[in-house]
Amino acid sequence: MVYTIVVHLRAKAGQETIDKLHAKLNEASAIYSQDKETLSWFVMQSVHDPRDFTIVERYENEGSQKYHLENPYWKTFDPFVIPLLEKDMDLRRFEELAPKSGEEALLK
Repeated sequence: MVYTIVVHLRAKAGQETIDKLHAKLNEASAIYSQDKETLSWFVMQSVHDPRDFTIVERYENEGSQKYHLENPYWKTFDPFVIPLLEKDMDLRRFEELAPKSGEEALLK
């Protein structure tokens, strides 16, 4: 089952801070997307507030995130990003839904 991590980040005020976070997240996406068993590693910026960003990390399974954590780049990410944030990252973990047997009958 696909294991997904969704992280919400809020940058401190200031265009320079927003630009630094934007650049770091794009760099991270390019690097982490290459990790073994990583299906995708997307970054997004709110259309309503440029200080709000979201990361969506999709892995083959929960154990797959070990490759992400073993990537040497990971040790550089938090020290760069955390000082740019107004508040702690909001990290949530999910398993993507898969169809269940008999589920179609519930929709009739």
